[in-house]
Amino acid sequence: MPRHLADLVLPSAVLWDMDGTLLDTEPHWMRAETELVEAHGGVWTYEDGLSLVGNPMLVSAVRLQEHGVVLAPDEIVDFLNTRVGAAVAAEIPWQPGAEQVLADLRAAGVPMALVTSSYRSLAEPFAAAAGVFDVVVSGDEVARPKPDPEPYLTAARLLGVDIGDCVAVEDSGAGIASAVASGARAVAIEVMQPIAARPGLSRVASLADLTLPALARIVRGEVLDLRRAS
Repeated sequence: MPRHLADLVLPSAVLWDMDGTLLDTEPHWMRAETELVEAHGGVWTYEDGLSLVGNPMLVSAVRLQEHGVVLAPDEIVDFLNTRVGAAVAAEIPWQPGAEQVLADLRAAGVPMALVTSSYRSLAEPFAAAAGVFDVVVSGDEVARPKPDPEPYLTAARLLGVDIGDCVAVEDSGAGIASAVASGARAVAIEVMQPIAARPGLSRVASLADLTLPALARIVRGEVLDLRRAS
C-alpha cells in the first residue's frame, strides 16, 4: 500500500451487491424479462422492469406470472439466469470504477464478499472470473433474502468479522434496506433509480468515488454524499 494510505483504518470487510452495483446487468435482466413476457403474449414496460430491481428472484417470477408468463416460478428463474448468464459470460459488464476499487481493496488486504439476490449459478462464475471475493452469498442460499438483513449478516459471519465494521455497497431499495438493517455502514450508488437520503446512508454517483480514504471515512461513521450536482 502507498505510504500516504498506510495509516488508514479500513473496513474489516466490504460487502458488495452484484447486479447494478458492480455489474451493469440490469439492462440484460430487463431484456430477458421482456422476451419472456412477450413470448407469452404479454406486455412488459421499462417501468415494470424497474419495479423488479433488487427483488428476490422468486418474487420477480411471480410478477412475471401476473403479466401472463405461463411457467412455474423455478422455470422462470432458470430462463432469466440462463439469458443473463450468457450475456455476462460473453463480456463482464463492469460498472465504471468497479475494477479499480476491487483491486485497491485486494491490494490493501481487505476481505470482500459478494452478496446478491441472483442465484449461485450466475454469481459463482462471475466471482470466479473476478478472483477477489472471499465469500459468495447468493439469493438461493438464504432463508430470507433482501430486503431482510440475513444475506449481509451471513456474509459477515462467514468472513468472521463484525457487521458493524463492514461497508455494504448497494444500488436498489431492497438491497439498501437489507444493508442498513444488518448494521453495516451502507453505501448506495445511484444507477437505475434515485436514492433518497436516510440516516446512516452514504450516497455516491460512481464507484470511482469509493476510494480507500472515502471507505475509511465511512467505516468510522461519517455519512458521505458524493453525488454529482445536477
